[in-house]
Amino acid sequence: MDTLGRHLILEAWGCCKEIIDSVDAVKSILVKATESTNATLVDVVCHRFSPYGVTGVAILAESHISVHTWPEHGYAAVDVFICGNTVNPQNAASFIAQAFYAQETSLMELERGNFLSKNIRNGRPTKEMVCIVDSNERSY
Repeated sequence: MDTLGRHLILEAWGCCKEIIDSVDAVKSILVKATESTNATLVDVVCHRFSPYGVTGVAILAESHISVHTWPEHGYAAVDVFICGNTVNPQNAASFIAQAFYAQETSLMELERGNFLSKNIRNGRPTKEMVCIVDSNERSY
């Protein structure tokens, strides 16, 4: 594996305002989005803001899926961050866009932890460097 994970950033416009303003709906969608990827769900936490808007996070063994909604604009911002290469984050992003009835979407993918493009091997720098941790200098 060349990277530690894949991070999808989904922007969803024209979403169903009733769905994206409901804690129960967002929570259910996060659970089903996790199931659509066969990821391992650890917990789901959601909060409804006043007068509107919901933030929800599905904590996964493989990382997380988060949703932030602005029902007054019919907009949702979604992050799907999956570590490893056994789970496809695209499945979760597609499921959420459909479940929110998004009229338009934009999707960006980032590679996270791409060590091949850095001068770091096995968690260690390839050149001498000094780190200061708790006022104690350590040379690597």
